[in-house]
Amino acid sequence: MSLLQNKIALVTGASRGIGRAIALRFAQQGANVAFTYLSSVEKGEALAAELEAFGIKAKGYRSDASDFKQAEELINNVVADFGTIDVLINNAGITKDGLLMRMSEEQWDSVIQVNLKSVFNLTKAVTKPMMKAKSGSIINMTSIVGIRGNAGQANYAASKAGIIGFTKSVALELGSRNIRSNAIAPGFIETEMTGELNEAATEEWKKTIPLKRGGQAEEVADACVFLASDMSKYITGQVLQVDGGMLT
Repeated sequence: MSLLQNKIALVTGASRGIGRAIALRFAQQGANVAFTYLSSVEKGEALAAELEAFGIKAKGYRSDASDFKQAEELINNVVADFGTIDVLINNAGITKDGLLMRMSEEQWDSVIQVNLKSVFNLTKAVTKPMMKAKSGSIINMTSIVGIRGNAGQANYAASKAGIIGFTKSVALELGSRNIRSNAIAPGFIETEMTGELNEAATEEWKKTIPLKRGGQAEEVADACVFLASDMSKYITGQVLQVDGGMLT
């Protein structure tokens, strides 16, 4: 039997990279998938069709998770369309790297807004349907950068570290309602985002990883399946590193 049979999952930022891999893996495992995107409507519709090929219900919503009202509206729309939400995956994120000395206020604010505030917005909005259902799994995408920091990424590291503190607090608040809250911290994952790095930099990265390779988006998606499924029903408040041993 599929691990996520008939569960309703909402994945933010699903148009590419890790988010897209999560949406596909969830559909393969029998979940009905709602997802958000900010890019073209055509791309959103194409992904919905790709997901429905697995015999599940899928629908894309053009929505900005960092906007409080839009997030609230999104949750209401998903519940109206799907009945409830069993799993929320907060995956939407951006980077605007730069050394602190040169970082603009806009670079700081936009990364905090998109990466951290979106997690607050959607988690707050989804607690109502999850409390009503007396169950739920919230999965927040953090990063190993949020655990150890990274030069040139003070804004990104702060947003991702904030997600960890938020995840643990929500686990404490909602545990008695049978709602679980966990985070996944990917390491060096080969996506469109990392594809922009030059080859020499990529090879340097790989040398520091015990498994001697970059991770695949599907490997992060598999960790999400585990945390969304009943296989992890006694796990909450945790940060699962999917990093090939980079941080040990």
